[in-house]
Amino acid sequence: MTADRTPLFCDLALAERIERAEALLMAECAEAAQRRGTKGFVRVVAGGVASFAEEDSPYNKVAGLGFDGLPSAADLDAVEEAFAAHGATPQVELAHLADPEIGALLTARGYRLESFENVLGLALDGEYERSSPAGIVIRPSGDDEFEHWLDVMAEAVAEPDTQGVPWHEEFPREIYQRALRDSASAGVRRYAAVRADVLAGGAGLRVSEGIAQFAGAATAPVHRRRGIQSALLSARLADAKAAGCDVAVITTQPGSKSQQNAQRQGFDLLYTRAVLVKHNP
Repeated sequence: MTADRTPLFCDLALAERIERAEALLMAECAEAAQRRGTKGFVRVVAGGVASFAEEDSPYNKVAGLGFDGLPSAADLDAVEEAFAAHGATPQVELAHLADPEIGALLTARGYRLESFENVLGLALDGEYERSSPAGIVIRPSGDDEFEHWLDVMAEAVAEPDTQGVPWHEEFPREIYQRALRDSASAGVRRYAAVRADVLAGGAGLRVSEGIAQFAGAATAPVHRRRGIQSALLSARLADAKAAGCDVAVITTQPGSKSQQNAQRQGFDLLYTRAVLVKHNP
């Protein structure tokens, strides 16, 4: 990266594109869960999506609100009733660039702020080549190693990096692995990181309307601090550019190692999502 590059500026139009891609991903993953027999739902609400895949799934949330008008009281009643019918707590991830009236509306309904997550982006207007430290190989992960890949990812997530703000969600191992299966069904490409002939980590990439969503990067604890995360970023940047994307996006916890790695690769902080939750009385 050059020192005089222009940081990516996120206006409302770009934020709307990114949030639309996020909402679509949540919907498609929840639909994938339903195809394997779960009793979930997907509801369109005020330009966003409310989705439920199964109990404790990371795809149980409301995403994409704030760029297509305010949700009505009836809309929110229906969404909250749908979550309650599944014994789930409504969770809204709201971009700070969204209509601020939505935050006030949700707060008035009893939603409380529980955490934040950062959305970082990079304009794919240059040339991107794969770059890996010696001894690290990044390649597509095929179906023949899917089960092993799932085990490595679950192992890595079970021992998260402690730098920065802790992740606001934790998922049982089997739920996390089923969520990864659903994301694969929703078009997320899998990457494998190999070190010393051992599968050491992995990551995901999804392309949606010119937005490259970087998803699920993780490294097994014994292989950390050896440049694997940066190598996974590098490979996905090259593939995103080749796929015709104009913007790459990654979501991280504030102050985390993942955010640090992304910024070293040239990603800029675009906006923050507030995680708002309504607990049953």
